[in-house]
Amino acid sequence: MSETEALRARLAAALTRARDRSVVLTECVDEQDLTAQHSPLMSPLVWDLAHIGNQEELWLVRDVGGREPVRRDIDELYDAFRHPRSTRPALPLLDPAQARGYVAQVREKVWDILDGASLQGRPLERDGFAFAMIAQHEQQHDETMLATHQLRSGPAVLTAAPPPRPVAEVPTEVLVPAGEFTMGTSTDPWALDNERPAHRVVLPAFAIDTAPVTNGRYLEFLADGGYRRRELWSERGWAHRQSASLEAPQFWECDGAGNWWRRAFGTLAPLPADSPVVHVSYFEAQAYARWAGRRLPTEAEWEKAARWDPRTGRSRRFPWGDGEPDETHANLGQRHLEPAGVGAYPAGRSALGVEQLIGDVWEWTSSDFLPYPGFSAFPYREYSEVFFGGDYKVLRGGSFGTDPVACRGTFRNWDLPVRRQIFAGFRCARDVPGE
Repeated sequence: MSETEALRARLAAALTRARDRSVVLTECVDEQDLTAQHSPLMSPLVWDLAHIGNQEELWLVRDVGGREPVRRDIDELYDAFRHPRSTRPALPLLDPAQARGYVAQVREKVWDILDGASLQGRPLERDGFAFAMIAQHEQQHDETMLATHQLRSGPAVLTAAPPPRPVAEVPTEVLVPAGEFTMGTSTDPWALDNERPAHRVVLPAFAIDTAPVTNGRYLEFLADGGYRRRELWSERGWAHRQSASLEAPQFWECDGAGNWWRRAFGTLAPLPADSPVVHVSYFEAQAYARWAGRRLPTEAEWEKAARWDPRTGRSRRFPWGDGEPDETHANLGQRHLEPAGVGAYPAGRSALGVEQLIGDVWEWTSSDFLPYPGFSAFPYREYSEVFFGGDYKVLRGGSFGTDPVACRGTFRNWDLPVRRQIFAGFRCARDVPGE
C-alpha cells in the first residue's frame, strides 16, 4: 500500500468512526428526544446531526470536491454563529428522518470525493487536512451530544463497559524543572490553527499534581465549607456561586444519611472516591486550588508536563510518545461513560511521570484563550480567532467523551468559566521557589 493509499484508509477510518458514534447517539432515543431541547445550553440532538452534515457538505462536497450543493437552502439554519443554541428549537429544522437522509446523502458523495482526492496541493487538501478537520468536527459534536445525553431526563439509553480500576498508587506531585520547551506544533498535519505554530517557551520550575483531583479530595473541600468560605473564591467566582446557588459539582446528590451519589446518563450510583471529579466550573476549580494552598496550572505548564521529555529535550505528540493512543494509554472515545480511577493508565504517563493527562476529564487551566505568536487563521476565522481575547479559559487533555482524532498533546479547548455541563475537572500546581 502506498503512502497516499494508507492516508486515504486512515481518513476513511476516522470518518467512519465518527459517523458510527453519531448514529449511536441519535438512534438510542425516540424522535421526541431528538427534537427536544434538554437544556438551553445545548441544541436539540437533531440540530447537531444535520449541522454535522452541513459542515461536511460545505467543506468536502462543495469546496474540496467542487460538486453542486446538496441542500444550499439549509445553510443559514445550521450556521452556528447565526443562531444561539437557546433559539434553535424554534427554527424550521429538518426532522429526524430528513436529517438522517441528508447526512447519508452527503457522506455518499464524500466517499466518491475521497477516492479521487490527491491529498496534495493547496493547504486545505494537503495530507487530507479537510477530511481530518471534518472528522474532528463531527467527533467534537459527538462529545457535545454526549453532554446533551447527560442533561436529558429519563432512563439510561447509553451503555458502555466500566472503566479500568487503578493498578498502582501514584505520587502526589511531580517537579518540573525550569527551562525552555517547544509548545504547539508546526508539523502535525491534522493540528488545528490554534495549536500552531510551534514556539519556544521558558518557564520557571513548578510542581504539578501527578493526577487530576479526585472526588474524594473534592469532598474534603466541600466538607470544610469550601462553598461557604468567601475567601477561597475570586470576586467573580463568588458572585457566580451565589447567583447560581452552587453547593457541589453538577449532578451530585446527597442522601439523608450524608452519602454522596452522582447521576450519570440516567443512572444514579455512589460517588467513586478515587475517580477524577467532573462537571465543575473554572470558578469551582480555582476555589478548590486556593483551599489546597495551590493554584491551577497555566496552559504552558500543563503542556510542558505532558509533552516535554527531559532526556531528549524534545516535545512528544502525546505524554507517552508519538504513537496513537490505545485502550492502555487513556480513557477516550466514549469507550467508558465515566472517568477511570486515578492510577488506571500507567502506560499513559508522561516522561516526567505525570498521569492521565489525556482522557478522563478536560482540565481547566488558568490561561485565557489567546493566539500563539505567529498565529494565522485557517481555514476560517470562526474556528478560533473570534474567540480570542474574550472570557474563555483554556482546557486541556480531552475527556472520556473525546475521540483520539480530536485529542493530542497540543490540542486546545476553551469555554466560559461558569460552564459545568462539559466533562471538565482539573489538577493543581504550585510554584517552586529557588529551583
